[in-house]
Amino acid sequence: MNGLKLLGAGYALPTRVLTNDDMAGYVETSDEWITTRTGIRQRYFCAEGETTTTLAIEAARRAMADAGMAKEDIGCVIVATSSGEYAMPSTACLVHKALELPEGIPVFDLGAACAGFLYALDTARAMLLAHGGKAALVIGAEQMSSLLDMADRNTCVLFGDAAGAAVFAPADAEYAYVCGTRGDMAIEVGGPRRSLPMTMEGQNVFRFAVSTIPATVQALLEAGGKTLEDVDWVICHQANRRIIDASVRHLGVPADKFYKNLDRYANTSAASIPLALAEMKESGKLVSGQRVILVGFGGGLTWAGIMMTI
Repeated sequence: MNGLKLLGAGYALPTRVLTNDDMAGYVETSDEWITTRTGIRQRYFCAEGETTTTLAIEAARRAMADAGMAKEDIGCVIVATSSGEYAMPSTACLVHKALELPEGIPVFDLGAACAGFLYALDTARAMLLAHGGKAALVIGAEQMSSLLDMADRNTCVLFGDAAGAAVFAPADAEYAYVCGTRGDMAIEVGGPRRSLPMTMEGQNVFRFAVSTIPATVQALLEAGGKTLEDVDWVICHQANRRIIDASVRHLGVPADKFYKNLDRYANTSAASIPLALAEMKESGKLVSGQRVILVGFGGGLTWAGIMMTI
């Protein structure tokens, strides 16, 4: 068995919703300015007592419940995040404690920005294949609001807080993975342990993304011997509507094959892909047997793609 099967998924959102009009109270902007340039209409920010960890725990609980998975069945836990509260313990350790998971399993955080969930998913697959275990709990969780300069309108309006989690088991199923890094283009930068706000060179990130998504999709199709007609869904990191629309035009496929939810959540970094998976599963859009392509890209610069049957 060299593939993965999605058993369950869940997501968690903070209680505080900020519309584009709300953001205009922090920085010179407007609903029209944000929506036209990004497609974002609102986002969620953590309120008092809500953190990356609390979101990760709630999303994980929901994913395990959706999978019907007992805690004894979890063979590893990986949390993709750039916004954990502590250098140590890891967010994954705090999830492990809250869910009372078995002691004899690997549990750790992974940092690859907006591609983090896919890096974590392939790492979990490798660990299950090498060391055994019934299932992996893979989480993307971010409190991006803790990294933002709320006076920087080019950045603060783009991001939101959320967590998504999924339970995967080894399966005799198709699976293709690609990834990459351009360490010489570190143009999305967060300060050391939140001492400095995150900054981003938006135009460079845009150019990177609109070339990387189609190239990643094509590489996965070639690796799996498939065409886009064989794929039910393409689920990209939800960064900007214009990025996804440009990728649709480049690939020449129907726009409805690309799932979008960034209008409601904004860019939730490592949480965006598992949030989409959980939301699609909950709504019935994503069903067993469908073939999906997942594409993540972001700060570092990093990117990754997975093609699998759900």
